[in-house]
Amino acid sequence: MQSSNRGSLVCVTETTHQIDYFTIPDLVELFEVGPGRIRRLIEQRELAAVRIDGVLKVPAVFVQGNEPLSVLHGTLLVLEDAGFTSDEAVNWLLTDNEVLGTSPIEALRTGRKTEVRRVAMSLAF
Repeated sequence: MQSSNRGSLVCVTETTHQIDYFTIPDLVELFEVGPGRIRRLIEQRELAAVRIDGVLKVPAVFVQGNEPLSVLHGTLLVLEDAGFTSDEAVNWLLTDNEVLGTSPIEALRTGRKTEVRRVAMSLAF
């Protein structure tokens, strides 16, 4: 999965699902916190974001209720340890995965955290 495009924006094109995104102001309103707190959540890998048309956006599926999806943090750390950039991690999470039979984020949302992280760890080797 690791590409030779390190450091460049990876477009989410391989997914068959419509992806909705939150902007930072959207999340400020939803989480009822300041924009600095949202940026820290992204920096600390509690959330992941990509720039789309110059605007930093977080996939809506990374949010549950009014907080980050709880199982996302550990998975983002596994992907970071595997050498993924933030853009690559978002792309991987949103793209259908043959081993999982769905996108990793959908598998996470349905309680398959261990399986998703095992697949993510295998990408490092």
